Amino acid sequence: MVDFLGRMLVVAVFTLAGYLYGLRYGLVVQGLVIGISFGFLALIVESRLRKISFGSILGGLLGLATGLIFARLFLVPLRHFMDSESFLLISFVMNAALGYGGLLVGLNRGKNLTMPAIMRLFKGQEIEEDLKVLDTSVIIDGRIADIIEAGFLEGIFIIPQFILQELQYIADSPDPIRRTKGRRGLDILHRIQKMANINVRIVEEDLPKIKEVDAKLIAMARLLNAKIITNDFNLSKVAQLQGVSVLNINELANILKPVVLPGETLNLFIVKEGKEYNQGVAYLDDGTMVVIENARKLIGKNVEVVVSSVLQTTAGRMIFAKQKEEE
Repeated sequence: MVDFLGRMLVVAVFTLAGYLYGLRYGLVVQGLVIGISFGFLALIVESRLRKISFGSILGGLLGLATGLIFARLFLVPLRHFMDSESFLLISFVMNAALGYGGLLVGLNRGKNLTMPAIMRLFKGQEIEEDLKVLDTSVIIDGRIADIIEAGFLEGIFIIPQFILQELQYIADSPDPIRRTKGRRGLDILHRIQKMANINVRIVEEDLPKIKEVDAKLIAMARLLNAKIITNDFNLSKVAQLQGVSVLNINELANILKPVVLPGETLNLFIVKEGKEYNQGVAYLDDGTMVVIENARKLIGKNVEVVVSSVLQTTAGRMIFAKQKEEE
């Protein structure tokens, strides 16, 4: 409601200014039209600016200023060799071309520019790159240690203090399953710390004004201009909406699953019955579920099947097959 009233006030101010301008020159209707048009144009510009990061705006302004300065420098020697009309035309073209080019370059280069990075620059501190913040879920999962050890991830790995506290809280839980998960997470961290050429850094900053752990993690990543490594689907989406880059281990695992095409023959062990009548369920080595028609009576046996279709879902892939004899 407050935003709506503020926007209507902006339109009203521009409309009043257009009316007064038209009244002065005897063009009231034209002045009103121009005022209303500029008012709505200001609202469009304001809505666009909300979607652009602070770094992009600052980079765009710096790029525009740099382009205009270079245009002036190029025009200085030309002033003495051209008449006023030609110089005016060349001046307009040079300012427009270099100013617009500088603006585009600044907007593109300034995407990753943040206020903490600017403050560190003014303090003379080196701006670190390739920072990655580890989430609790990905630490407990454990696959991150194998990925780092295999050399697919490098850089500086950040462990916030509140993530360590959450792991300790889970490890001290009276629930044996949660306690096992917490201790596993702490063991995974020790394993990562002992890896050669891996820089693991504990960050003491706690962000006490933010209560939820996921919100703290996103704020920490934005503060450090770092990426978040997680396997939490909801955290990934919320972080991406706030402009934070995310590396999701589950997405990586789905991408790396072997390709199975319709018509391919597989030898599978039927584990259990499916949800529908007379179905059997088997699993590939990577955990992908295979639903086999008319295989309920073959539970506990190996069987040759032919893939009939592959369904991709948000949770992963599901493969449907038939017995080779039926095919």
